[in-house]
Amino acid sequence: MRKTILTWLCAWLVTLAAGAQCEARNDAIQAGELLTYDLKFNWKFIWVDAGQARMDMQAITYRGRPCFRSSLISTSNRKVDRFFKMRDTLTCITSNKLEPLYFRKGAEEGDHYTVDEVWFSYENEKCMVNQHRKRRNRDTIRSKETSDECVFDMLSILMQARSFDPTHYTVGEKILFPMATGTRIEEQTLIYRGKKNFKAENDVKYRCLVFSLVEYKKGKEKEVITFYVTDDKNHLPVRLDLYLNFGSAKAFLRDIKGNRHPLTSIIEK
Repeated sequence: MRKTILTWLCAWLVTLAAGAQCEARNDAIQAGELLTYDLKFNWKFIWVDAGQARMDMQAITYRGRPCFRSSLISTSNRKVDRFFKMRDTLTCITSNKLEPLYFRKGAEEGDHYTVDEVWFSYENEKCMVNQHRKRRNRDTIRSKETSDECVFDMLSILMQARSFDPTHYTVGEKILFPMATGTRIEEQTLIYRGKKNFKAENDVKYRCLVFSLVEYKKGKEKEVITFYVTDDKNHLPVRLDLYLNFGSAKAFLRDIKGNRHPLTSIIEK
């Protein structure tokens, strides 16, 4: 399965919900939050500055109700464009209780351009997921599925997970969750690795929780990303190590604005 930087930036720390009661208490985020990341790619053992990613949170009205809109935009710079052009935009809309309502991903990556859209609805404690994927010069793929469990997209999963308390996790514990990919619902696996300290691009050292997103092929476990999130009430992603088809990549937090809680995970400035 082809993975992208934006996929990994969004898919971290969630717990499987029983029954499609998909609302959650929001203890971590607020409208006006803005995070900026520096991207670095590796080709032939050389690390190069690749571009930036930017994620923000806004309060909007959607279908007559107050909601959150989260956007994540990733852009490669001109130097990297000669080898691998990337222009990705993700947008999700959730209720104020973080229930997924709509998701869109527009991804221009190399010679490929894809638009995924997902609509969520809820009835009789079930989650209905309507998806389609449009690709340049190819037929549109459509799917409709109903689940007894909560189904998430790449951004709504992040928004809900940031309010969860990870203190009960043990090192090596596996966390399973279902995610809409634009064509189908897939089960994802995260492994908790423990705690580490990390100094970000802004020269601030954070105490972090470390997780790995893995996939399984022919019974073998393959690590696809390792990521670090602040060990405080914000649970902000500050570093991501990615293992991609064309090489490896890293995303480093550059700047934080509008965080809801004090950054008590800071151990050195």
